[in-house]
Amino acid sequence: SSLSPALPSFGKTKKQSPYDEKRLLEQNKRIQRENNVPDEFPNFVREGFEVKVVTPDNYVKRDSGLVLWDIEVGKGDCPKDGQQVTFHYVGYNEAGRRIDSTYLQGSPAKVRLGNNALIPGFEEGIRDMKPGGKRRMIIPPELGPPVGPSTFFSAKQFEVFDVELLSIQDCTRRTIGFYSDVVCS
Repeated sequence: SSLSPALPSFGKTKKQSPYDEKRLLEQNKRIQRENNVPDEFPNFVREGFEVKVVTPDNYVKRDSGLVLWDIEVGKGDCPKDGQQVTFHYVGYNEAGRRIDSTYLQGSPAKVRLGNNALIPGFEEGIRDMKPGGKRRMIIPPELGPPVGPSTFFSAKQFEVFDVELLSIQDCTRRTIGFYSDVVCS
């Protein structure tokens, strides 16, 4: 397993011994087993304000903090701004509990890129996928959604998304009289 660097700490934290970190990791793995997480799911060792992301070696960490694993690489071109992407996803919290799933909703998500319709980490992760590709994204809090009482995200946590990019469509704006819309095909 490889360790991704921890997030900066702004509060007082005590120095952790390797035994304590091992205990926290085992506790995290036990909780994830209870939540039936998928294979190769990352582990999060959280102590105070510090979080370590523990992943197998097949994950790649980008400079932005986004961590990715290409489960399956698709074929074709990557999406561009203005194009609509159609994808399925399953979202998990750090404990491996499923928080959302388009599979359970019964239909894939469709979003045009470049309109700030997705959280920054998700958009960054989907931009270089190809249709048919499957990817796990570990999104750090700074690339995640806003938090607070108006959202269901109550704390700054990492989120994990398993994404399957189904298709990419070109979009055009059409105007009829005073009415205008965007059509993707």
